[in-house]
Amino acid sequence: MRSLCASRIGAQIKALRIASGVSGGQLAQHTGLSASMLSRVERGLVSPSVETLERIAGGLGVAVSRFFSEGSGRADFSHVPAGKGLRVDCAGAMEGCDYELLGRLQSRELAIEPCLMHLAQGARSDTASQHPGLKFLYVLSGRLSYRYGTKVVGVEPGDSLLFEAGAPHGVDVIAEGPVVCLCAVFSLRD
Repeated sequence: MRSLCASRIGAQIKALRIASGVSGGQLAQHTGLSASMLSRVERGLVSPSVETLERIAGGLGVAVSRFFSEGSGRADFSHVPAGKGLRVDCAGAMEGCDYELLGRLQSRELAIEPCLMHLAQGARSDTASQHPGLKFLYVLSGRLSYRYGTKVVGVEPGDSLLFEAGAPHGVDVIAEGPVVCLCAVFSLRD
C-alpha cells in the first residue's frame, strides 16, 4: 500500500529528474542506487531513507528540501494561445490603450499578471499611474518615452524597464506607433 507522503516525494523526485533531462538509469548510476529502487521511490512504493534522499538530491543537484516543497502537488499552469488573451478594460487606463491579459498566477505571497499593452499612435499620455508591486515592461514594437517620477527615458524595441510601481509612472509620448509592450506586474498577495 502506497503512503501519500511517499507518493508526493516520489512524484517530486520524478518531476525534478525529468526537468533536468536525466533518465532513471542515469540517475540511478550517478547515485549508486539500483534502477529498480529508484523506480520504486518515484512511484511511491517505498519510503526512502534520509540517506537515499540525500543521494538522489546530490544526483539531481538540488537540496533535499525540494522533495518536500509545498507546491509539488499544485497545478498552477497557464497557457494562452497567441491572440487569445483576455481583453480587459482597466479603470483609469489611458485612451487608445488596450490590455490583453496573458494569465494570472498566485504562489504563496506573490502574484504576477503579465499582459500585452497595445498603444495606438494617438494614445493620450498618462504618467500618473501608481500601484503596489514591481512592474516590468519590454517593448516589442514602436517607440515611446516613458516617465518614472521625474525621469523620462526613450524606449524602443528590445528595451526593457523594471521599477517599483508605487511611484508615478506611465507613457509620456508615443514617438512611433503603434506600440506593443509586454508588461508584467508582480505584487504581494493580500
